[in-house]
Amino acid sequence: MNNTFQDLDRRTFLKWGISALATGLVSSPALALVPPLAPKYQVLSFYNIHTKEVLETCYRKNGKLVFYGLKQIDHIMRDHRTREIKPVDPQLLDLLHRIVSVTQPHAPINIISGYRSPRTNAALRKITTGVARKSLHMQGRAIDIRIPGHPTYFLRELAIKLKAGGVGYYPKSDFVHLDTGRVRTW
Repeated sequence: MNNTFQDLDRRTFLKWGISALATGLVSSPALALVPPLAPKYQVLSFYNIHTKEVLETCYRKNGKLVFYGLKQIDHIMRDHRTREIKPVDPQLLDLLHRIVSVTQPHAPINIISGYRSPRTNAALRKITTGVARKSLHMQGRAIDIRIPGHPTYFLRELAIKLKAGGVGYYPKSDFVHLDTGRVRTW
């Protein structure tokens, strides 16, 4: 009879043992807050609900930002009203990547609102509530999203646990706001 443990080399056996020990010593909520190891390619997929554009692109390779991928993301997240483009904060992209790493969506992230020009932000403030005067959308540091197949309340809870910035929840409009400002919720 073949014994699986006899077939393991010493290194593999030690790795398993250390892993089992670490799992027993650290609670699962604490493990959830440990940043995951960055994959070789960090890829994001988007669908802009206003322009109907779809994009899948690599924005980081081996930990380094990919210029062409960033430019594509800046474009799809532009202010669709004025067509103005502003660079998107790479930390916001990293936050989105952490979220999709957990959710493993079968559809692109739906962009409700990405970059907003000051003119668009002022106009929205006049017609709706919840638009901040100094919105981080105007700095390329915020996005309002949905991910098909994942309830927005779940996305909200996940983003709050990541403690990477502001998280707003708009259940009536069915979207979650994420930003790279200070950690806060509303």
